[in-house]
Amino acid sequence: METMIFLTDILFPALWGGVMVTLQLIILAAPVGFVLGIIIAILRVYGNKWVSMLCRGVVGFIKGTPLILMLFILYFGLPSVGITLSAFVASLIGFIMCNGAYNSEYIRGAISSVKEGQLVAAQALGMTKMQAVRLIVLPQALRRAIPGLSNEIIYLIKYSSLAYMLTVIELTGAGKMVATKYFAYTETFIFVGAVYLLLVTITTLAVVLIERKFAVPGMTQSGRNVLDIL
Repeated sequence: METMIFLTDILFPALWGGVMVTLQLIILAAPVGFVLGIIIAILRVYGNKWVSMLCRGVVGFIKGTPLILMLFILYFGLPSVGITLSAFVASLIGFIMCNGAYNSEYIRGAISSVKEGQLVAAQALGMTKMQAVRLIVLPQALRRAIPGLSNEIIYLIKYSSLAYMLTVIELTGAGKMVATKYFAYTETFIFVGAVYLLLVTITTLAVVLIERKFAVPGMTQSGRNVLDIL
């Protein structure tokens, strides 16, 4: 009976509040990171030499730096130069930077897989280079990049837990506070893990449906269904 009271009156309400914060981070970071990834990828492939090198350097820095270190710089380091961010905003910016950098790599690879002749043909028909990229190349590239982009959303769900290191009380943070206060580590973190697993599973199923809807003909396995990915 005491266990049920602990779960229903203490743990579940606390975790629900943490889930809401986690979802806010994901919902805000994922689309902005996606758009940032597209911009960086296009600049790397079609920008001039210096722009391409700059984008490559920024992506290399973000990929080579631990995310937790970037979060510490944003939250603890920037105030020394007069820029103060709340813990939530610092976490959000860090997640967007990381997500955008990795998304750009998937999209850049997908852009490179589109035959260059299509771009030339579109320009021969009177399109500008950027019109051809936007209307011809990018739609194909994004469809091919869906599996990689979906991985980044899943990673975002999991590394959103790092926001707790900046005092953001998201799912992991809420679980840690309850576990520490009531010395119920096993029960608490089992439920925290279950919630993360649920979020990842829902995301995975959604991605499978998106892949089926926007699949490039001839590039997907025949007979694939939603359960194959689980």
